[in-house]
Amino acid sequence: MEAHPEVADLDGAGDRPLRRDAERNRQRILAAAAALLSERGLDATLDDVARAAGVGVGTVYRRFPDKESLIEELFRDRIDAMVKLAEQALTDPDPWQALVSYLEMATEMMAANTGLRQLLMFATYGKDRVCYARDQMRPVVSKLVERAQASGDLRPDFDASDVKLIAYMLASAADYAATTKPEVWRRYLTMLIDGLRPARDTVTELPVPPLTSDDLVVAMGEHGRRAAPRR
Repeated sequence: MEAHPEVADLDGAGDRPLRRDAERNRQRILAAAAALLSERGLDATLDDVARAAGVGVGTVYRRFPDKESLIEELFRDRIDAMVKLAEQALTDPDPWQALVSYLEMATEMMAANTGLRQLLMFATYGKDRVCYARDQMRPVVSKLVERAQASGDLRPDFDASDVKLIAYMLASAADYAATTKPEVWRRYLTMLIDGLRPARDTVTELPVPPLTSDDLVVAMGEHGRRAAPRR
């Protein structure tokens, strides 16, 4: 029997408030989880997230059956945010400034967020996570690098994978000096930026090749297994 249009509309209308409530709860959970991860890293539990979000534990578990699924969604959200930073940097008509701006913005994001650093550096949750980060970020970051090299502002042996490692190094410096001088990473970024420009007369040959995309996947997985906090 065909449903009466008015009945169908009423049914849909009845569902919408429930969907809106569920989406509001989801956003509250994600916001609370992001704040907790920023402050405490991956040690935060789903119970902690529920308390911070002001919802019942059951509400959290209905949306995210385990901590890994919540982290998976947060990870993709943070990777997408970093891709947007790179896309924003690409709007700068100056290729060199675009690359420098992205390095600064990406490092600032990582330096201010313990959870993000752990999500990116200790990528052990979910087999496809590192590949997702690589596939999303590599094209846009490569474009930043290629533009700066084409303009003659960036040394020709610099690789897109170097951007990620530089951001990790600088974020680690910020973490190391978190209680004394958390902004110290800006000092080292300035030094590194000077070293990225090709010299007027000679360029010192780099003694070790850059990590390939596959190297990064392996390195991050191994590093995560050694150093990641326990779930």
